[in-house]
Amino acid sequence: MENLHVDLLYLDMNSYFASVEQQVDARLRGRPVGVVTTLHEGACCIAASYEAKVLGIRTGTRMREARQLCPGITFRAARHDLYVDYHHRIKAAVETVLPIEGVHSVDEFSCRLTGADRGLERAMDLAQQMRAQIYQRAGVALRCSIGLGSSRLLAKIAGDLEKPEGLQWLLPTVMPDKIAHLGLTDLPGISQGMEKRLLAAGIETVQALYALDPRHARRIWRSVQGERFIRALQGEDIPDPVTRPHSLGHGQVLSPENRTLEGARLVARRLLIKAATRLRRGRYFATYLHVSVKCGERGRLSYGARINATQDTFQLLSHYRGFWAQLTPVRPVSVAVMLGGLQSARSHTADLFEARRGPGELTARERLCLVVDGLNQRYGSDTVVYGERPVNMTPYTGAKIAFGRVPERVEFQD
Repeated sequence: MENLHVDLLYLDMNSYFASVEQQVDARLRGRPVGVVTTLHEGACCIAASYEAKVLGIRTGTRMREARQLCPGITFRAARHDLYVDYHHRIKAAVETVLPIEGVHSVDEFSCRLTGADRGLERAMDLAQQMRAQIYQRAGVALRCSIGLGSSRLLAKIAGDLEKPEGLQWLLPTVMPDKIAHLGLTDLPGISQGMEKRLLAAGIETVQALYALDPRHARRIWRSVQGERFIRALQGEDIPDPVTRPHSLGHGQVLSPENRTLEGARLVARRLLIKAATRLRRGRYFATYLHVSVKCGERGRLSYGARINATQDTFQLLSHYRGFWAQLTPVRPVSVAVMLGGLQSARSHTADLFEARRGPGELTARERLCLVVDGLNQRYGSDTVVYGERPVNMTPYTGAKIAFGRVPERVEFQD
């Protein structure tokens, strides 16, 4: 190990939501716990503790089925603000050991190793220090797996090799033999759809994937992402491309009380209001609006169109009324709204049809919306509301943790 060097450390919290619940309630430690969207019997688990996982309870397991598998299981309704709070505690603990280079989700972080810290023995010692700091500063119930590698992809795969509380490393010197037991879809980034493409190309094993020419991978993936993936799998440290957000939005599975035409309309309307607040916080203008409804009958209905650049909630709600009139949902199950074609205030160019004096300047109503944002932040969510609200106010509407997105703390006050 003396001559081995790694460049990236990847930390992944184990059963994060459930572990946070076990941390705040010591009675749950060592017991099976399921975190659900809402405490309705038809709700699904969005997380399960390791004590529940060994009994076959997984993400997507319904409460009724979970009780059959484990009569003693305890359920907790998801508390996204709590999980974001612990995210910041964990982040602070990690940074006492190493600077964080990337925050990849609410429970995943990566750190770059430099100088003497690149030595494998030293890196493994730092990983143990990091784990100890998390126990001390965030809580003893918060366990993590840590991977080390010459690329972020290899470090992430290494972290997945041993759970819970694993510490593994991957370098080209032990590849692909050390991961030969894995299936293609066990690798992060290989979906079932991508697996079908790989199988069609004659790539059936991880060994064959590792041996793939990166240029051939580009053709299989139909994008440069395939080449990047194989180069990272082979141990090359590939920098992330610089990106900027093109859209933002929110979706919600409707509670039983809101599964009516009117209930769906009001929930989608509230999601749009939340999205507009995020738009202003990021100092963006939207030039596209899309509304969709998933139904028990007729599948998914949607309507979208370009709009004049705006961050005005009143203007967006006016568009929304016309868009919703185009939809006739039957037995609505979930709704979603998306604001697209985002333009930053700095790059925005006003046109003749916008009621603003110059590029990036706000209209009087956009400034009014900022005042409303400030009042809700200062005095609490819904101090000032934009008219109608759903009959059933589902907690965390528009402020839920999503794949790859950690809500800002202020979003829970919008």
